[in-house]
Amino acid sequence: MPTELLAEQRDTTLVLTLSDPSTRNALSREVYGRGADCLRQAAADAAVRSVVLCGAGDTFCAGGNLQRILGVRAMGDVVGRPYQAESINLLKDLVLAITDCPKPVIAAVEGFAAGAGASLALACDLLVAAEDAKLVMSYSRIGLSPDGGGSWQLARYLPRQLALKALWLATPLGAAELHAHGLVSQVSPKGRALEEALSMAAQLAKLAPNAVASVKKLAQSALRDDLAQHLDAEREHFIDNLFHVNGHEGPSAFLEKRSPQFR
Repeated sequence: MPTELLAEQRDTTLVLTLSDPSTRNALSREVYGRGADCLRQAAADAAVRSVVLCGAGDTFCAGGNLQRILGVRAMGDVVGRPYQAESINLLKDLVLAITDCPKPVIAAVEGFAAGAGASLALACDLLVAAEDAKLVMSYSRIGLSPDGGGSWQLARYLPRQLALKALWLATPLGAAELHAHGLVSQVSPKGRALEEALSMAAQLAKLAPNAVASVKKLAQSALRDDLAQHLDAEREHFIDNLFHVNGHEGPSAFLEKRSPQFR
């Protein structure tokens, strides 16, 4: 039975849990499709302010299921290649659903995240990792190359030589090292990554959701736009947020010395 993706709403946070401890939460096509659907539903649901992605038990995700991968290879080129391409496209859809979701998506990593599991964790907007957690791009150990955007994330945010070492030699990257390079938002005590991710989500829930969505879009576009383009984008977002209902509530609450009630 493939890994399930369990969905549970806790207050204003949707918690998505990779669940199959027997395979250390190995990924499946079912996870990809359900994950993308859940994120798109969360994007349209005003009751959801953020999403947390975690793994059942003491592991975030072992990556792809090697038995399944060998089974695909056994299909042969004619059948196996398009089947695997479809699987990777489903993973792509999930990664892009994380990116496109206007709500913050937070990874809570215990134990280790390997292969595409590491790619998924790195795709999230924020990453809370237990102090003993490790991310490892394990593809090279089995003669494969990355998918899910993990190589894009590491090459973009780590020094080139460190990124290549991690990708070629499958060098595990610890929580403290990733935190020092800005790829981990917060390091938590062992066993408390989910708790601290939920606490972070609760803080985000107090903010104006329209402004939170604007910040996510601006942070993404800053990586591709020049300064003039980015200043223009900031102008448009600022004006849209000023004339949103929360653009009245925020300044009014500040002047009245009370907590804002954003919606």
